[in-house]
Amino acid sequence: MKTIKKSQKLDNVCYDIRGPVVEEANRMTAEGIDIIMLNTGNPPTFQLNAPDEVIRDIRYNLRTSEAYCHSKGIFPARKAIVQYYQTRGIMHLSEEDVYIGNGSSELVSFCCQALLDDGDELLIPMPDYPLWTASASLAGGKPVHYLCDEASNWYPDLDDIRSKVNANTKGIVVINPNNPTGAVYPREILEGIVKIAVENDLVIFADEIYDQIIYDEMAHIPMASLTEDTLVVTLNGLSKSHRIPGFRVGWMVLSGNREAARDYIEGINILATMRLCANVPAQHAIQTSLGGYQSIDDLVRPGGRLYEQRNIVYKRLNEIPGISCVKPDGALYCFPKIDTARFNITDDVRFALDFLKRERVLIVQGTGFNWTEPDHFRVVFLPAPIELNETMDRLQRFMGSYIQD
Repeated sequence: MKTIKKSQKLDNVCYDIRGPVVEEANRMTAEGIDIIMLNTGNPPTFQLNAPDEVIRDIRYNLRTSEAYCHSKGIFPARKAIVQYYQTRGIMHLSEEDVYIGNGSSELVSFCCQALLDDGDELLIPMPDYPLWTASASLAGGKPVHYLCDEASNWYPDLDDIRSKVNANTKGIVVINPNNPTGAVYPREILEGIVKIAVENDLVIFADEIYDQIIYDEMAHIPMASLTEDTLVVTLNGLSKSHRIPGFRVGWMVLSGNREAARDYIEGINILATMRLCANVPAQHAIQTSLGGYQSIDDLVRPGGRLYEQRNIVYKRLNEIPGISCVKPDGALYCFPKIDTARFNITDDVRFALDFLKRERVLIVQGTGFNWTEPDHFRVVFLPAPIELNETMDRLQRFMGSYIQD
C-alpha cells in the first residue's frame, strides 16, 4: 500500500506540551510507573476542583441544553461576559461582540484562520504559548517571535517588537499574565505595545486566560481598556480560574475599532457558523462564574494554596546550584534558567527525558515554547505543597549529579 503522509502544513507545527517527552511518560505510566505530570496546567488532576455552584448550574440546565444554540453562544452567557468587561473598564460592548468557543484554544484558531493569508506575519511572544505559533502556521501565516526579556522580569522588549514590524505584519499576540513565565505586564509596557499596534494598523490579540490568577496584589490591566483606535480581540475562559479545563468553555470579545475590521469580523462569523455552536451545557457555567464571590481569590492571596505553592517553587528552584528563576507574578508556572555550561547541556529535550526517566517527573523543555536556547524549562506549580517539595527534592538530586554527555 502507498505510504500515507501527513499534510505539509504540519511541517512547522510543534506542540511539545504533549510531544515526544509526554509520549515516553505515557509509555512509562502504561507499565505501572508513577509519574508526577507537570506538563500542563490541569488543576483538577491536582485536586483543585471547580466550585460546587458551577457544577450545580450545569446540571440544572442539562435538559435545556440539548439543541444547537446561536453560533456565538447562549445569550445569558454572552451578557455576563459583557458585564464582566464593563467592570474592568471596557465599555461600548454588546452581546454581538462576544463569541463563545470550545475553550479559548478553538478561538485562537479562528483568530488566525480568519486573518492570515500565505506570507502574512503574526508577532508572537518568545517564549510563547505554542498553540499561537502552531495556529498561525496552519493558517498559512508566518509566526515572528518577539523577545520577552528575562533580565527585565520577562517583559516584552518594545524595541525588538518595533524592529520586526513590516508590511506583512497583520497582528500582535500579547499573553498577559504570561504562560510560561508568569509575568504580569505593567501599564507602560502595554501602552507601548498599543502605540506600535495603532501606528501600524495591527490587530491586538490579548490572551488573558490567567487574568484572575495574580499574586502579591499586582494589577492586571486588560489590553482592551487601553485603546479604541485599533481592533482588540480578548481571549479568556474558565479553564484555569474556575478549574474546569475539561469542559472546554472559553470566549473572545471584539472591542476597539471594529468598523475598520468589518471584513475580518465577517471571516470570524463564517468560522463560528461552520462549527454550528460551542458546547452548550458548559456555557451555563459562565454566568455563575463571572458574578459574585470568586473562589480563585482565596487561592491566590497569602495563605492560599496557589500563593504558597508559587512561593515554594520559586524558593526551591533558586536554592539549586546552576538554576535561577524570576518570581512569577501570575498564572501557574515558573520558567527557570539552567546554567548549561555547568551541566554541558546542549539538548533540552534530552534533559527533560533524562529527568523523566531518572526521577519520574514530567516537565516541558524551553524549546517547546519556541525559546531558541536549550537553557530553560517550565515547571507547573499545581501539586499540593507536600508533592511539590518532593518534586523539588527530585530535581535537586538530579541536578546534583547531572552532566549531559
